Amino acid sequence: MAEAATYSATEVLRDERPVNIRALRPDDRNALIAAIGRTSADSFYRRFFGVKHEFTKQQIASFMNIDFIDHVALVAVMEGERSTIVGGGRYVVVKPGTAEVAFAIVDEYQGHGIGAALLRHLAAIARSAGLVELVAEVLAENAPMLNVFKKSGLDLSTKRESGVVHVTLRLI
Repeated sequence: MAEAATYSATEVLRDERPVNIRALRPDDRNALIAAIGRTSADSFYRRFFGVKHEFTKQQIASFMNIDFIDHVALVAVMEGERSTIVGGGRYVVVKPGTAEVAFAIVDEYQGHGIGAALLRHLAAIARSAGLVELVAEVLAENAPMLNVFKKSGLDLSTKRESGVVHVTLRLI
């Protein structure tokens, strides 16, 4: 989907600051690594279900290797003196019509609506790509992310199993 690779939109956060939601670009590598460096161990645990302090070169390459067909990644960028990546969301197609979605927001920007904005934009891209559902696995203790899914306006179903909530969002 060519338009996903050049996607860009501006959102207004709860505190009235604008944030640019746009496609992850190859030249974002260093800014993405910097955002990872500003993210707490607790946030990493909620996102990756384990403690992470850094990523291997192969993992970073995987995060950056986006085809915008089966793997779509968006970043949230605060504009100012320096543009700063403050979060990101992505989906990866796991079977025809279904993609797994995941998000990470730098701690100081959590709770401002960035996750919800990223979900709205990813859902729109997914719909136009012909996907019918997004799925996610969320730690049961990650109430803020579960709340983003609940408030998304999408048809939501959940299944709890061993401390993990399996989330399905219908796009049609």
